[in-house]
Amino acid sequence: MKRLSQLKTFLEENPNDPFLQYALALEYLKLKDPKQAQAIFVKLTQEHPQYVGTYYHLGKLEEELEEYDAALETYQKGMKVALEEKDRHAHQELQGAYNMLRDELEDW
Repeated sequence: MKRLSQLKTFLEENPNDPFLQYALALEYLKLKDPKQAQAIFVKLTQEHPQYVGTYYHLGKLEEELEEYDAALETYQKGMKVALEEKDRHAHQELQGAYNMLRDELEDW
């Protein structure tokens, strides 16, 4: 809880810092509060769409929440952003996650 409190304090000082928002969402995941984490990740994709790391974690969280269509869409958006940002590594990770989920859903 101490880390959560620290992150919130930092965000009060720098409310538009995407890294702090990202770190806060990850902290909520650690604290087993997926809906709060999801809300922050979604906000990040809206306010800082070029923050490419968000898409992978949001997609994985949507998978855990069994929001499979949303996860596929998130991965697709992330792949587009990764290409725009020329981030091949992120693109490959997102493509892999997308393909794996799509294949799993086809097997159902």
